Amino acid sequence: MSLSVRIFLVYFIFVSLSGYFILNTVLEEIKPGVRQSTEETLVDTANLLAEILREPVKNGTLQSSDFTQTLAAYGRRKLQAKIWGIDKTVVNHRIYVTDKKGIVILDSTHTAVGQDYSHWNDVYLTLQGKYGARSTAEVPGDLASSIMYIAAPIMDGDEIIGVVSVAKPNRSMQPFIDRSRNRLTILGSIIIAIGLLAGILFSWWLAAELRRLRKYALAVSAGQRAVLPESKIASGELNQLASALESMRIELDGKAYIERYVQTLAHELKSPLAGVRAAAELLQSPILLHSPEQADQRTRFINNIEAESIRMQQLIERLLNLALVEQQQELHERKDIAIKPLWDELIEAQSARFLQHNIRCENTIATDVIIVGETFLLRQAFANLLENALDFTPDGGRIRIFAERDGDHQKIAIENQGEPIPDFAFARLTERFYSLPRPATGKKSTGLGLNFVQEVAALHNAKLLLRNTDTGVEAVISF
Repeated sequence: MSLSVRIFLVYFIFVSLSGYFILNTVLEEIKPGVRQSTEETLVDTANLLAEILREPVKNGTLQSSDFTQTLAAYGRRKLQAKIWGIDKTVVNHRIYVTDKKGIVILDSTHTAVGQDYSHWNDVYLTLQGKYGARSTAEVPGDLASSIMYIAAPIMDGDEIIGVVSVAKPNRSMQPFIDRSRNRLTILGSIIIAIGLLAGILFSWWLAAELRRLRKYALAVSAGQRAVLPESKIASGELNQLASALESMRIELDGKAYIERYVQTLAHELKSPLAGVRAAAELLQSPILLHSPEQADQRTRFINNIEAESIRMQQLIERLLNLALVEQQQELHERKDIAIKPLWDELIEAQSARFLQHNIRCENTIATDVIIVGETFLLRQAFANLLENALDFTPDGGRIRIFAERDGDHQKIAIENQGEPIPDFAFARLTERFYSLPRPATGKKSTGLGLNFVQEVAALHNAKLLLRNTDTGVEAVISF
């Protein structure tokens, strides 16, 4: 199971459980909250009625007063109220009044007049000077039919002379409770869904950043060219980890390159240094310059020293250039480069060799062929390809430089006449220090040229391709 899935599962469980408990708690609080608000309203109503009914109850004229007709008219009223989306069409209050003994003397429903209500909590507690309230099911055992009763004392000075009780069915409050629950359920579900979506996005983002670092670390450990992409993380531990990985790679690469190139340089310089030392020792021996043979021998030794010195210089220069491009993880600059003028400069620089060996060179690249890259690196790579072509082209031969378009790929190619590449050598042509003997001299080069070209091609997201043709060899960089 991936890290992102594990993180999301933990987040999912946490958000789901938290959302469930919070939403469940809120939903459970809606019903008592609505009833508490209703009870507070009933308290105010009961106390208002207690003040209105004080004189009729005190004088014993309640039943003969207009209050009975008022209650009847109140019960018959047709309402057209729309309260928070809920239609209210009838009055739901029931009002009854008892004397100081708890006997009902007035009832808006005309069902309890003359009955003893002193045992009901609303009347019983109020007559004792306490807060009187009760909730009683209209249908025994059916909680949905419960009715809330709130009573207030009718006072004559400090004496309680009666009780007025206001009742409201709880079912009349249920639509408001259901509406609030539904709205909270929907809103809560949306919030939980948004939270889970945020968790998915966070898990994906974190996993993507970790995969990026993992891919980079694996590429570095495999010795591949790896560039750490720019992170979308502005700050934090992952950004610090990315910076630490990059710094560690640079340090390790630097140490590894120093060690490897010192070893390589020491190994490759052994042979030319041995030749120079041997020639120097022979030159120190007595040689009679009046002998033509001995003079020729001295000249040959001096030429050997010069040739080996040039070889060592080329080796050092090419090793330094190769080390530079291998250390480079990405292009330092990207700009449009016209390819034809670049090749024209290189051909002009080698014009003496073309004339010396009577080699014809054709540059048929169109002037509008553009490559996005780094000029210095491309010039060095093309120069190596041109030197190779010159080394393997016989006197009087031909070199052709051209460009081809192949779908999304721009190919830059150089073809020279000459002997084909042996089959056994193809797999090693770009291997460092591997070189085929030059036809004219039989000597090998440093074996670093094609390796350098391959590295430059990789930096430009291109490929180096080598193949035999009917008349010679073709080298192609496919961008």
